[in-house]
Amino acid sequence: MNRNGPIALIFHVLFLGFLLAPILIVCAVAFTPEGYLSLPTNGLSLRWFRAIGDNPEFIRAFKDSLLLGAVSSTLAILVAVPAALAIARHQFFGREAIQALFLSPLMVPHIVLGIAFLRFFTMIGLGGTFAGLVLSHVIIILPFALRLILAASTGMDRAVENAAASLGASSWTCFRRVTLPLILPGVASGWVLAFINSFDEVTMTVFIASPETTTLPVRLFLYIQDNIDPLVAAVSALLIFLTVGAMLVLDRVYGLERLLVGKGRD
Repeated sequence: MNRNGPIALIFHVLFLGFLLAPILIVCAVAFTPEGYLSLPTNGLSLRWFRAIGDNPEFIRAFKDSLLLGAVSSTLAILVAVPAALAIARHQFFGREAIQALFLSPLMVPHIVLGIAFLRFFTMIGLGGTFAGLVLSHVIIILPFALRLILAASTGMDRAVENAAASLGASSWTCFRRVTLPLILPGVASGWVLAFINSFDEVTMTVFIASPETTTLPVRLFLYIQDNIDPLVAAVSALLIFLTVGAMLVLDRVYGLERLLVGKGRD
């Protein structure tokens, strides 16, 4: 069995430290008792976490971001699943063009998309609406869901589906009982990746959001334009804690490896 040498281990430690250092510093600054950005050298304080409750616009923006991410990711999955199955299984005229069309939002800068969506939604009466936000987010997160589902669909053995069909299973039953469980890791991974990108999107959203439909990243962006205090660090740290907690609960209840990779628990 090959073992990593000391140089490789040092590299891995430095690499992990490089990745984790910004997160740890943000979490540390969130506990400072001072009124400015600084490490909590004089003791820990929950002052800025309590300040989140005094700013209901952050809580409202967080709820809007969760709803927007969940709705957009679900709609993206509903489009990506049949698209991926069609592209992976069939050869037809325009197949490559359709695949390129679905993946094209990855090649367009989000600032360009934001200006285009702002103009388009204003023309059709969806400017500043939640429906406009959902539509724009579905377009930009669809490629992430499609790529993962397409990878899961390409390597799927269709002999199992043919066996189910030969035993009298309908097309819907075959999809629900055979196809979907086989591509479920790709679907789950695609939904999670799409949700993360939707929740974290700010460059495009800042153009089409309104005071009634402001997401949390946009709210944080607007806040730091006029304020320099640890409140943003507290909000970011709280999101980190919630994310870690959700992953631990999901791993305990269902198993992250089983959900994202498709392997059962030992």
